[in-house]
Amino acid sequence: MTEFIDVDVRPILRAGGEPFSIIMAALARLAPGEGLRLYAPFKPVPLFDVMASKGFAHREAELEGGEWEIRFLPGDGSPDAAEPARAALSDGDWPEPVVHLDNRDLDPPEPMVRILAAVERLAPGQTLGALLSREPVFLFRELTKRGHQWRGGFTPQKDSYRLTVRVRA
Repeated sequence: MTEFIDVDVRPILRAGGEPFSIIMAALARLAPGEGLRLYAPFKPVPLFDVMASKGFAHREAELEGGEWEIRFLPGDGSPDAAEPARAALSDGDWPEPVVHLDNRDLDPPEPMVRILAAVERLAPGQTLGALLSREPVFLFRELTKRGHQWRGGFTPQKDSYRLTVRVRA
């Protein structure tokens, strides 16, 4: 039987806040074998792919009033979305980006839209560099579905996320 850490994002969302960082912080605190139980005012479908890429399956139950309880279970997830990222990190030298985007001042989904549009204009094997204000977790799945590789991480100052995308060859 899985032990769960509970995260209730309903009050955060009702106050107009963004709970993603709180969910990821709770995920980072999980001990091996623990799961995350999330309470939300809607079914958080985009989060399912993010959690699957981190190795978590989900079980959902609708509560009264249209609210949801989602249990994210470790070890049962499909890590398919994360695999290309690991492969990309070990692919040796990448060419210098031919396009540089600074998306730090844009609100979602505009950074993802701009990056996907720019990548489609690149030749196979070319790279794009982008600066973002946060980790683009929803973009990763889209890049993977299109066959592109990516690598990235926060700058040493932790003030932006640097992403490099290599177009499929």
